Amino acid sequence: MHGHAVALGAGTVLNALSTGTGSAFAIDAETTASVELDDSGTITGEIAEEVDADTRLIERCVELAVETYGGDDAPSGGSVRTESDVPMAAGLKSSSAAANAAVLATADALGVDPDRLEACRLGVRAARDVGVTATGAFDDASASMLGGVTVTDNDADEVLARDEVTWDVLVWTPDERAYSADADVERCANVAPMAELVADLALEGRYAVAMTVNGLAFSAALGFSPQPAVEAMPHVAGVSLSGTGPSVVAVGDETGLDRVQELWDERSGRTWRTTTRNDGARIQ
Repeated sequence: MHGHAVALGAGTVLNALSTGTGSAFAIDAETTASVELDDSGTITGEIAEEVDADTRLIERCVELAVETYGGDDAPSGGSVRTESDVPMAAGLKSSSAAANAAVLATADALGVDPDRLEACRLGVRAARDVGVTATGAFDDASASMLGGVTVTDNDADEVLARDEVTWDVLVWTPDERAYSADADVERCANVAPMAELVADLALEGRYAVAMTVNGLAFSAALGFSPQPAVEAMPHVAGVSLSGTGPSVVAVGDETGLDRVQELWDERSGRTWRTTTRNDGARIQ
């Protein structure tokens, strides 16, 4: 029984660590999952780019998807393998993309085309089960699964708003890595008043302004320099620290992003261009 699916990376509009309300937008960076189901009694995972990476999340996604979609004669084991354009532990929702792709690929192997929000919630549940996220990251997962920009209640796993956006996107990813589960939740709680302002802006549809305010607040809370964002501000519609870092993401038009890329290219790490995506995850 074979299944394949693709899900998207995403950038941050509002980090949910302060208040439980979050917002993210899908970008054109894909994670592919391939699932093989059998009766071995064991589920094993592999991440193509990271031989020694923790595979508990994608394995748990397969387990939950088999339980949910497999019925009485569900297979007892299998394997899952992911390949990704999304760098790991960089704030670009690699875990959410992998979880979404793994759940959909498992459903595909079982001959099921599931409701996308239901499948998204399975991946969020898996992330909580294995402890790779502090909030469940439903904001990130919903943007990856549905495409466009979403605003969510991460405590209730509910979508508060979703819109389609068409932005050019510039990403700076430094060499360091930051894991969401290690984020200082107490320090993030200190910027809750700013997070509430960002939520209001996002629910008004002012996503680019919202992400800039978010970036300044959470760079301070999480100990990242605001300088990459500050030097981008005159040239872009919005710029933010993405997730718990370390990547910084800017959105706007090509001319403005060209100028920011010149500035960010002088920094160590990788600067790369992409676009937003409104189509979301899919079974292949």
